[in-house]
This record gives sequence, structure tokens and C-alpha cells, in this order.
Amino acid sequence: MEFSIQKAEAFLRLCAILLLVLTACLVGFDSQTKVIFYVEKKASFKDLRALIGLVYITSLAAAYNLVQLSCYSFSTRCKGSSLQSYKYLAWLRYVLDQAAVYVVFAGNFAAFEHSLLVVTGEENFQWMKWCNKYTRFCFQIGGSLLCGFVASLIMVFIASISAFNLFRLFSPKKFLLLKAT
Repeated sequence: MEFSIQKAEAFLRLCAILLLVLTACLVGFDSQTKVIFYVEKKASFKDLRALIGLVYITSLAAAYNLVQLSCYSFSTRCKGSSLQSYKYLAWLRYVLDQAAVYVVFAGNFAAFEHSLLVVTGEENFQWMKWCNKYTRFCFQIGGSLLCGFVASLIMVFIASISAFNLFRLFSPKKFLLLKAT
């Protein structure tokens, strides 16, 4: 059973890496140029700060998952050596997986919120609607946000697997003894 959980976690990490890289590439390479009143204007991800942050966040999360995927053989060798050192490693993986999920989800949601302002515009701030003029740009950003949210969902499953791997190291008998005293 443990080997199948490891294979599932490795597969999920690989899927998350692919989706995070796809998100970063779709956002990072997205730009559209239009001629408006004889002036050439360009819409790019650099115009929206939340999208710049999303590129950095998804790139770092993909790198983190790649490092976790490559360190998998180290953690399985470490398990046989000392249970206490493996507990520390399991705690570290659990905390880092949780942090990665929260940061990726927050980055995606901030980019979604900023993109929603671009779609609807805001008359009070005199922000115009971009998606009337730059439709391909907006559709590509929308697709990248969808990929980012799917990657976030996959990372939630990865975090739950790391939580399972952590908390199965603790014996229920120890918890019963602590509860009785």
C-alpha cells in the first residue's frame, strides 16, 4: 500500500509540475498588439502586477515540486535509518506542501481578481475594459488561470498525502496514553 501511495504522490507531483509550468508559460508569453487610433498599443502580462506575481509563484512552486520529486529516493532511504529523523523530514514536507498550496492558491486568486477588473473595468478609477480590445490576450489569461486552479487542486491532494504520511508515523496508543494522564 505504501508503494502505491508513493506512486500516486509522484504522479500528482508530475501533473502539478506540468500544469504550473503551463500556467507560467501561458501568462509569461502572453501579449497582444492592436492599433487604436493610429497608435500601436500592446497588452502584456507585465501591465498587471498580479500576473507578474503569478509567473513567479507558479515557477517557484513547479521548482519546489520538482525538487520534492527528485528527493523521493532520499526520503525512502532515510526512513530505514532513524524513525526520529524521518519524523522531522515528514514534518518539513508537510509544512512546505501546505505553504506551497496556500501560496499558489493565493497567487491564482489575486491574478483572477485583478483580471476580473480588467474584464469589467472600473469607472470610478477610470480603468477601461481591456477584453473588448484584446480578446486573445484575455482568453489566454483565462486559460492559464484555469490551469493554475487545477494545479492548486492537485497540490491539495499532494498536501493531504503528505499529511497522511506524517500522521501515520504516530501510534494511536501513544495518543491514548497521553489522553489518560
